[in-house]
Amino acid sequence: MAAAVLAVSCNQTRERTDTSNYQVIEEKCYVMRQHPMQDSAVNIAKDSIVQLLDAQGFTAKFIEKDSLMFRRANGLQVEIVLPAAQNAWESNAIIVFDPQKNPLFVNLHKGTAQVRQYATQP
Repeated sequence: MAAAVLAVSCNQTRERTDTSNYQVIEEKCYVMRQHPMQDSAVNIAKDSIVQLLDAQGFTAKFIEKDSLMFRRANGLQVEIVLPAAQNAWESNAIIVFDPQKNPLFVNLHKGTAQVRQYATQP
C-alpha cells in the first residue's frame, strides 16, 4: 500500500490566517470525504468508528475543500492539505477534532480504541 503524503503545519501565532482557500473547522466534529470509494471491509471499520464518534457527541462534516484549517480553542491553527485518495482506505479517511485538542487522523486499520482514547482524554 502506498503511503499518503499529507501536508500539515501548525500556526502558533494567534493572528488569523487568510482562510479563503480553507475549510475552517472550529467545532467538535469528525471530517470525512463526501463520496468515498466503497469497499465492504473499509465500510465495516468506518461504520464502527462513526457510531462511536456519534455516541461521544461528535458531529459529522464533509470535506468541501482539500485544504482544511482546524482552529483550537487556545488560538492555535492546524492546516492540513489532503492529497487525492489512492485507494478505498484513504478515500474513507476520518479526521476527528475537538477544539481543546489537536486533530486525530484515524487509522481505520486500528479500530475504535484510538478514537475512544481521544474522546475520553482531557
